[in-house]
Amino acid sequence: MSTQKFTTKYYWARGFTIVEVLVVILLIGLLSVLIVPPILNKVDKSKKEIARSQIDQLSQEVEQFALDCGRYPDASEGLKALLEAPSGLKDKWAGPYGKEKQLIDPWGKPLVYLRPGTKNTKTYDIISYGKDGQPGGEGYNADIVNE
Repeated sequence: MSTQKFTTKYYWARGFTIVEVLVVILLIGLLSVLIVPPILNKVDKSKKEIARSQIDQLSQEVEQFALDCGRYPDASEGLKALLEAPSGLKDKWAGPYGKEKQLIDPWGKPLVYLRPGTKNTKTYDIISYGKDGQPGGEGYNADIVNE
């Protein structure tokens, strides 16, 4: 039997040194810098694709409204005309043509309806102002408008 005595029974019971803690914090920081940005870019890209799809779907619903009612919703009615019959069209209106949650873009901001449109001057525009919610912008902040 050994006569050497240890102050603690187990090696791991002594705790961590400050250097070991700093190394672990550094490794976690490096991993977060390398992993988090690509994930966030994929989320933003997906939201942009969802907004494009959502606007395309709403465009089809506006076209169905126009077929049923003989005209597009005017600027004062906006996209709400797809959910509630405008006055004077109750006999022709065959809606609702969508759901209220479709009128909100993936960033939580309401879609904009312009009649006549600025891009589609003969009909209408349905616009999501992108991630920043402001007109114009580039990348994920760029406006998304129906074709």
